[in-house]
Amino acid sequence: MLKKCAICGKSKWAGKSVVRKGMAKSKGGTGSKIARATARKFLPNLQKIRVSLNGRLQKAYVCTKCIKKGAAKKA
Repeated sequence: MLKKCAICGKSKWAGKSVVRKGMAKSKGGTGSKIARATARKFLPNLQKIRVSLNGRLQKAYVCTKCIKKGAAKKA
């Protein structure tokens, strides 16, 4: 089963984790530099709940934003 929201289709996003080194200019250094950037992914907060999809009750992954705004009716 895909890790994707059954209501809005939210899934993982790609990004970078940036590591900086060096002292800031305001603290007397030569400035902060980016040392390296490694790939990472941002995962949505998905919960597996019983919802009514297309008139049928089934378990599906739904993001908490959809649960809060009432788009997914718990069954």
